[in-house]
Order: sequence, then C-alpha cells, then structure tokens
Amino acid sequence: TILRGVRKLAPATLLVVACGSSGTPNPAPAALESRTFLSTGVQGHDLVAGTHVRLSFKDGQVGINAGCNSMTDAYQVVDGRLMTTNMASTQMACEAPLMDQDQWVGAFIGAATLTLAGDTLTLRNGDITMTLMDRAVADPDRPLEGTRWVVDGIVAGDTVSSAPQGVTAAITIANGRINVETGCNTGGGAVQITDTHLTIGPFALTKRGCAADTMALEREVTAVLSGEVAYTIEADVLTLAADPSDLSLRPAPGLTLRAAN
Repeated sequence: TILRGVRKLAPATLLVVACGSSGTPNPAPAALESRTFLSTGVQGHDLVAGTHVRLSFKDGQVGINAGCNSMTDAYQVVDGRLMTTNMASTQMACEAPLMDQDQWVGAFIGAATLTLAGDTLTLRNGDITMTLMDRAVADPDRPLEGTRWVVDGIVAGDTVSSAPQGVTAAITIANGRINVETGCNTGGGAVQITDTHLTIGPFALTKRGCAADTMALEREVTAVLSGEVAYTIEADVLTLAADPSDLSLRPAPGLTLRAAN
C-alpha cells in the first residue's frame, strides 16, 4: 500500500438533522469533542470483513476512516447539521473492496441522521442504520504493564517496515522490569514508568548469532529501548517514540471489539 498524498473532495454536508429515537438528537460539538467512535454494527449493508468505520472529532475537525483512506475537514454544527466545506482525503492504493467502501461511507454519512445516547452514536440513512460506540468503551486502551507487546512495525520518517516473516520481537513490563525479546536474543533490565515516558536502564541480552535480517531487527529494537522513551497507548497499539525510529507494538494475542448492546 502506497501513500500518494492528499486530495480535496467536493464540498459536503455531513450528518444532517437527527431522528426521533432515544438519545440526544443534534448533539452540540462539545458532546462530540475529543471523542472517537467505532462502528459496532450496520443494519442494511455489509462492511468489508474485518473492517470498522472510525469517526473522530478533535479541535473542530471531523475525521473518517473506513479501512483505507482517511478523510478530514473542519466542521460546525449549524441548525442540527454537521457542516463541512472542503473535505480532504489521503490517496492510498487499497484493494478494490476497500476503495469502494470509502466511497460508500462518504455517501452514507453525507445524508445520515445522527443521535447520541451516552457512548453510542447512531447514524441513519434510508434503510441503513450504523451503530458506533465510543472508542474508549468499544476498544479500551490495553494496560502497559502485564501485556506482552509484540513489535508489528518500525517507523522511520514516512517508511514503515515489519519484522522478518516468522520472527517475533516483543517486550513485557512488570514490577519495575522490562523483559525484551529481540527476535534473536532475550534479556531485560530495570524500567521506570511515568504517564508519558519509560526510562529504561541498561539491560543484558543473551549473545546468540542469528540471520542478518533478524540481527537488523534486534538493532532497531534495542536502539529504541534505550534511556528515556516517550510512549502512547491507543486501544491495542503501543507506540514507543525515539530518534530516528519509532516502534509500533500490539498485544499478543489480539483482542476484538466489544459489540454494542
């Protein structure tokens, strides 16, 4: 998949006035601000298997993702409508079903009604109803400690690489210690934790020799796991930010979204 930049979409009006079901029709921006919603069910239409619609509101911007491209624009709620004027989209080359789903989601949301009831957002357009749940409830942040976090991406600038096939690198943090699996060697050492940073002391590893690509992964992992490292967790993604590379990690085994009631 190749990111080819950002394109502008035709002006659109999203999420028009709400219907009369239970909940709050026409929620004010304050009720949506800094919240992300994930689809937990669609009646009247089938999403591509394994995908969800993600709808986020942040700093006056609405973002939409349905498994391929990301769409974003400033929005306002005017007379019960969520108004956008200059929707932009990334231009990733995805498989045809995902590209088609992008188009469908844009059209569906562009004429849907909206109701917010606590953590549940409901969109309706004709005979189709989409239920979304606040991401923090549907797919909560996994705990930093006690989770075996497996490296699934190494990010350097605009380039993302993955571990060699069949090779697993991972970390586990518990009781003031970080245990490290580099894909070749294993070991660990002390770690201090704040809300935003890990301070990783020197750690010892075994001294096995492995294939060149596996040793390259080990160097990438150990370079990040050194000294003070910024971290964030969103749902099942742990990001360790370092210079020049970041690590993206996910729990093993993975977890699934909770269905809406």
